[in-house]
Amino acid sequence: QLQLVESGGDLVQPGGSLRLSCAASGFTLEHYTIGWFRQAPGKEREGVSCISGNGFSTTWLESVKGRYTISRDNAKNTVYLQMNNLKPEDTAVYYCAASTRATMHLRRYEYDYWGQGTQVTVSS
Repeated sequence: QLQLVESGGDLVQPGGSLRLSCAASGFTLEHYTIGWFRQAPGKEREGVSCISGNGFSTTWLESVKGRYTISRDNAKNTVYLQMNNLKPEDTAVYYCAASTRATMHLRRYEYDYWGQGTQVTVSS
């Protein structure tokens, strides 16, 4: 059974950091582009970042550039999202997703497998 499980979400103060993890089971992540998406209350789900299967290419949402870093450890079958200098507007449920299309876009319909999400709350 193909499964993605996110972890690492938490309540953090503005300016703080979190590292989210996306662990896969039932398939090998290195064959997939992995994307991170987020959905804030009352808003559409938006793409945050994605990383190619070999880790050499990334795509970013403009508002998180320079604050977030995406990486993957294919030996651990896990992708990470390091989030620094967090802002209240980063508050959302964060999802990871896997694409079989080798896409480098952040279009939801191009991703085939989704995790259940992890809550990130940035508040003082």
